[in-house]
Amino acid sequence: MDKILSNEKKALSLIAILSIVVPVAVAILMVLPESARIDTDNPIVQGLPFLHAVLNGSTFILLLLGGVFIKRKMIQQHRLVMASAFILSAVFLVSYVISKLSNEPVPYGGEGWMRSLYFFILISHIILSVPVLPLAMLAIYRAYVNQIEKHKAVVKWTYPIWLYVAITGVLVYVFMYPYYG
Repeated sequence: MDKILSNEKKALSLIAILSIVVPVAVAILMVLPESARIDTDNPIVQGLPFLHAVLNGSTFILLLLGGVFIKRKMIQQHRLVMASAFILSAVFLVSYVISKLSNEPVPYGGEGWMRSLYFFILISHIILSVPVLPLAMLAIYRAYVNQIEKHKAVVKWTYPIWLYVAITGVLVYVFMYPYYG
């Protein structure tokens, strides 16, 4: 019993540490001075915003499939697509960091109600992206250790927030598409 509690404490501590370190690192990237950016004209790096939209859209589809699979009691398929969604989100995060280090910020050029809508979507996307990482890791951990009731309690919040963050990531790209070089 002590070993189980010790492992849980270690897992929850790791989740807590990552939940703080990752958003702080991303926030720092947002305010980096121009001189700290990596100078690159590599077309692959310049194409990262499109990759981000594909990763977010794919994550959204996998999350929807995960919801369908669990409702149909298809546990193995549910686990597979949810793990895949988490992996795609992790790839997105690494790619996003690379993009922020190498691409100059692109301002949104829209006007009127479209500008207001864009900033509402962008700001809500950013704010809600912060709890997705700890919630998703906690949900995965609870499922992994077969704490299904605790898993369900976490997923009640995680699932809709993660869906929203994934689809709004695509929408942000769609809004920004005309302004990318």
